[in-house]
Amino acid sequence: MNRLKEKYVKEVIPYLQEKFKYKNPMQVPKLEKIVINMGVGDAKENPKAIDAAVNDLSLIAGQRPVVTKAKKSVAAFKVRQGMSIGCKVTLRGQRMYEFADKLFNVALPRVRDFRGVSVNSFDGRGNYTLGIREQLIFPEIVYDQVEKVRGMEITFVTTAKTDEEAKELLSQLGMPFSHS
Repeated sequence: MNRLKEKYVKEVIPYLQEKFKYKNPMQVPKLEKIVINMGVGDAKENPKAIDAAVNDLSLIAGQRPVVTKAKKSVAAFKVRQGMSIGCKVTLRGQRMYEFADKLFNVALPRVRDFRGVSVNSFDGRGNYTLGIREQLIFPEIVYDQVEKVRGMEITFVTTAKTDEEAKELLSQLGMPFSHS
């Protein structure tokens, strides 16, 4: 069993059950999936940019991402319907816990001037979205092979009903929230 999953089962479930007075352990919120989304704005001029983003994201996530296409044409952005404009990957189960463990303990501490992630990024339904400015913080990315620094959004989807429960779940799993 993965280290983070083991921590969830042995420490987090009993703690949350005690704190929120759940009668049944199945009521305790859990991490459902992690969605990593990388928008590639320069893909309209440079079609090779999508390949580079897909390559980087597959190294980071450990599974091949899906290329996302534009749903509508937007003249102001010079985007036609059906153009490739980014890529995303959905992690569940074992890979999800491995990625979260790596993100909390290896990648986020490598961010420059890191003081913790914002507590204001919850959506009101117990999901948390985190923006990362550069993919270089992940240990799998080789600095010399990166042609352009790209950011990404990482969304943690939980079964929590409120933001308070989701925050408690993520902080118990090791998410470094800022205390300001």
